[in-house]
Amino acid sequence: MPLLSIFASKNINMPNLFSPLKIKNTEFRNRIVVSPMCEYSSDDGFATNWHLVHLGSRAVGGAALVLTEAIAVSPEGRISYGDTGIYKDAHIDKLKEINEFIQSQGALSGTQLAHAGRKASHELPWNGNAQIPSNQPNGWKAVAPSAIPFDAKEEAPLALDKAGIEKVKADFKAAAARTLAAGFDVIEIHAAHGYLIHEFYSPLSNQRTDEYGGSFDNRIRLLLEVVESVQQVWPADKPLFVRISSTDWTEGGWTIDDSVAPAAILKDKGVDLVDCSSAGNVLAKIPLKPGYRWSLPGPLAKPASLPAR
Repeated sequence: MPLLSIFASKNINMPNLFSPLKIKNTEFRNRIVVSPMCEYSSDDGFATNWHLVHLGSRAVGGAALVLTEAIAVSPEGRISYGDTGIYKDAHIDKLKEINEFIQSQGALSGTQLAHAGRKASHELPWNGNAQIPSNQPNGWKAVAPSAIPFDAKEEAPLALDKAGIEKVKADFKAAAARTLAAGFDVIEIHAAHGYLIHEFYSPLSNQRTDEYGGSFDNRIRLLLEVVESVQQVWPADKPLFVRISSTDWTEGGWTIDDSVAPAAILKDKGVDLVDCSSAGNVLAKIPLKPGYRWSLPGPLAKPASLPAR
């Protein structure tokens, strides 16, 4: 992912980059957004001074909106044991401190509410990034629409039953309420990169035969219901974004054409921006050319910070 994203409007050109933009009642001082970057620097979901300095320094740089890394809505929804979370009230205080500093620098603060689905329970990237089996320390059982692992070498996830799906929706709702309490200006629902919501709408990972699988309308059902759950507590006058993967880059998977219909539905439901990324749901070969969707390679040496997975 690039460090900076740009709010696109019709026929946008570079002179618009530094012009303000109003979404609902929120004024963005320009159209520069700091994209989510996984930090893997939390313990039990708690943000730290690392996050304060990392995110705060981005606000000092003049961006309009600074987005945190993907914040897990439940412990089992974390990519790794080092992910930030917002699954308990005790997480609020540090996030509120970070937001107050970001806002004191004239920027807006946003967060990406996420559930990693079958891509959960992994080691830190600089420790190899491998899945941690559920019976090992720092590991837990991943959940998904179907019991299909992301990689054949990994432990199969638990297929969510109806109660599990209701818990996911409740977790997003509770996380949105904590997001509001922590003083965030923007929520982005993470429905991309092969995480849980993407796993539901892609036919490559969803082989269910109930109302959450099979047809197109059934496969996008969880996405729409999560949006509705968040909207029950997130004020209607605050910006709400959704990030999707526009294509799986794989035959038989989700396509750009498939993305058009839910984008229109999300607009009608009050979502203000659909943030278009791609890939992440299967091990796909992505053509490398100008404008391609960047993809994280294998194990990394520990850097100062990492782009979003």
